[in-house]
Amino acid sequence: MREDQYVALSQLVRVLGRRRTDRSGPRLTENTLIRVAIDLLLSRANRLTGNTERELRASVLDTPTQPDDNRQQGDQ
Repeated sequence: MREDQYVALSQLVRVLGRRRTDRSGPRLTENTLIRVAIDLLLSRANRLTGNTERELRASVLDTPTQPDDNRQQGDQ
């Protein structure tokens, strides 16, 4: 996981934690969101195509591939 991903994920956990209407359940963590993301990825596994992280991401997210930038260092 890249540092920018972890920072954004941690921020999202805090936002979602504040939005919770029922706090009696388990606390939300970064791992909670990672498990949700894995479930989503696996549910779309038949759509995955490509040779790079960028291409795989685009195929599963229905987004056109974008030029490489600093946030996509995993494609190197």
